[in-house]
Amino acid sequence: MTIQGKILETERLVLRKLTLDDAQFIFELVNEVAFIQNIGDKNVHDLDDAREYLTKGPLASYDQHGFGLFLVIRKEDLAPIGMCGIIQREEFDFPDVGFAFKSIYWRRGYASEAAAATLAWGYEEAGLAKIIAITSATNDASAAVLEKIGLRFEGMVEFNGNMDNRLFS
Repeated sequence: MTIQGKILETERLVLRKLTLDDAQFIFELVNEVAFIQNIGDKNVHDLDDAREYLTKGPLASYDQHGFGLFLVIRKEDLAPIGMCGIIQREEFDFPDVGFAFKSIYWRRGYASEAAAATLAWGYEEAGLAKIIAITSATNDASAAVLEKIGLRFEGMVEFNGNMDNRLFS
């Protein structure tokens, strides 16, 4: 199987760079109730907003940092199921691993599989010295994924004007 823009591959998944052609998927993902509750409202109300989100977010990050959020594709049917990658936020000294999956793909180990591979890629291929992670205080599922891939809770941290965020490293 050849997937254009492939960054990495696991047993069940392929991660590739996002493109503007992924706008429909991004529109659906970022408007799921769980995404808005756990990550935030990205103000993506139509496909033009989704393309702008992609342009100013992942696509700009690839150019600026050499990494960003990647589309996660399930090998068995080539379905896009989520995104996972490394983000450099202005608020933090170190980049962080982040992920979001459509809720119909939760509890199948995809987040752990993608995040572990992304973390390894960040150290080995992108040459990053330290990678952190941030999750909301109430997002126990994401915290469990972060602990499963070897990150440890460091404390609470402010992010986006909210003090209720857990920092992992």
